[in-house]
Amino acid sequence: MLYVLCIFLPLIGAAIAGLFGRWINGRGAMIVTCGALLISALISPFILIEVGLKGHPQTIQIFTWISSGAFTVDWSLHFDTLTAVMLVVVTVVSCAVHFYSIGYMSHDPSIPRFFSYLSLFTFFMLMLVTADNFLQLFFGWEGVGLASYLLIGFWYEKPSANAAAIKAFLVNRVGDFGFALGIMAVFALYGSVSFDAVFDATPGKAGATIEFLGGQYHALTVICLLLFIGAMGKSAQLGLHTWLPDAMEGPTPVSALIHAATMVTAGVFMVARLSPIFEYAPFALNVVAVVGATTALFAATVGICQNDIKRVIAYSTCSQLGYMFFACGVSAYAAGIFHLFTHAFFKALLFLGAGSVIHAMSAEQDMRKMGGIWSKVKWTYAMMWIGSLALMGVWPFAGYFSKDTVLEAAYAAGTGPGAYAFWLGISAAFLTAFYSGRLIFMTFHGAPRADERVMAHVHESPKSMLIPLVVLSLGAMFAGGVGYSVFVGDGMQVFWGKAILVLPNHTALADSHHVPAWVKFSPLAVGAIGMGLAYFMYMVKTGLPGWLATRFRFVYLFLYNKWYFDELYDWMFVRPAQYLGRALWREGDGNLIDGLGPDGITAVTRNLAARVSRLQSGYVYHYAFAMLIGVAGLITLYMYMRGA
Repeated sequence: MLYVLCIFLPLIGAAIAGLFGRWINGRGAMIVTCGALLISALISPFILIEVGLKGHPQTIQIFTWISSGAFTVDWSLHFDTLTAVMLVVVTVVSCAVHFYSIGYMSHDPSIPRFFSYLSLFTFFMLMLVTADNFLQLFFGWEGVGLASYLLIGFWYEKPSANAAAIKAFLVNRVGDFGFALGIMAVFALYGSVSFDAVFDATPGKAGATIEFLGGQYHALTVICLLLFIGAMGKSAQLGLHTWLPDAMEGPTPVSALIHAATMVTAGVFMVARLSPIFEYAPFALNVVAVVGATTALFAATVGICQNDIKRVIAYSTCSQLGYMFFACGVSAYAAGIFHLFTHAFFKALLFLGAGSVIHAMSAEQDMRKMGGIWSKVKWTYAMMWIGSLALMGVWPFAGYFSKDTVLEAAYAAGTGPGAYAFWLGISAAFLTAFYSGRLIFMTFHGAPRADERVMAHVHESPKSMLIPLVVLSLGAMFAGGVGYSVFVGDGMQVFWGKAILVLPNHTALADSHHVPAWVKFSPLAVGAIGMGLAYFMYMVKTGLPGWLATRFRFVYLFLYNKWYFDELYDWMFVRPAQYLGRALWREGDGNLIDGLGPDGITAVTRNLAARVSRLQSGYVYHYAFAMLIGVAGLITLYMYMRGA
């Protein structure tokens, strides 16, 4: 019963707040949704202990969802270690976001709607991670997409928020199209969509081929690549990442919920869940590793030039997701999920800390208009330091344990994609430390750059916002050290059980414990260099960043404009679509369809009526002449018919 309650309590809260918000008002909606999430968050650690540590996975069948001939799909809740870990991540972070929103959204006129959307999003994410089959996974997958659209566009009065919501929805549809094709291919190959049936049959399908786009290809490779396209969209990997920074138009709690621990990690979870298939598709794994590593470096290079505090953290999320994917790409799925676990706490902490800064700065998000506020927001300042140190991978914070494990596994893989991922990951670690230090120094230190009116009102956030920050900071400090042994250490085999499959010849994670010392210390070294460089540029030689931006203007604009991906897509897809749409509208719809259809018939009728109307002259002899012509015509017709 507790297992089912943990999943469905957020849905109950969302329904009550959404349907009865007018009667229970904002305060009632807050109590219902926050209470439901608090109970779910308290239950989830017990599920992790029972399932992960005690080794008692279970599947709870709710009802039969689809029954058509021999094809049957049950709606079931599957609880294994991977699910239990995700339950803790989703419910704890979502609970913190809910309570944080009490203070952050206190003056918003649509509080019940906001909290209903938050809880609905959480429910869909819980459905995704407890899925027992591909269709149920797709239900949760599309559900979080819908809820993210509602949350990003929550302030629908703002055109920019509407545009960001539509962009997120459309870009994710591109990925979801590949995901849907992958599920169809799974059914075509296996005749089932149940995880257990598919996983059990996979070793026998290792050499199978499938016809795709007119050719015969390795079936599991095609399936995994199609499924990974879905993961690229949901987890904002290079090529399908453009929606992520624009999604910052939503309220800051939304940014923390979507971009820290839940929606964007769905792709990583999916790859780990489907490890029994990916393990038999080595080419697909190499693609995952290369795409993840490239994304990690790309997003880090863009992050160093952004000025919006939320966008810096958003690109940091994109970069860290790249780490998780290349860990999975070298078969170190446990390391990828471990980094997902720790990242959830410190990234949610950073987003909510940024929201506290924005609250203190009267809704200002541009770091160029901040500075010199650390003494007025000491709690927020401390929390941001904790989150940043964890992100940089500084010992003993959580990120140190997970990020280092990911990099060591990539090096230990001993493959080309593994080496590529390691070196790009090291480069991204340097840039991560740099933009983290840049954010701290520009936001909190130096001379104040805001106007006097804003500086006069800088104040610390209320306790409803600070307490969730403290809770998340505990995870950012201790989650790595506490979880290291069971996630990727000596207790790994017992902890994960059958939740993740790694073939015996894929030993990257096991070998990561024996890499050379320079590999272990490289992330710390480049992190220290990156932080030192940020301190020098933004605290000592404060004119240096401006000089570099002017001196290397092309490079600066290239990074500031996000490698011009938006402009490229506008040129490749948006403009041709607009041109085609206008052509079809003007020529096809206007001239052809309307011209020969409604407009054409109308024009002919009007023209005929105008001609006939000219016969109505008003002269009697005209009418008499017309009558004679008519009579003559009738007589002629009569005589012709008789003659016939």
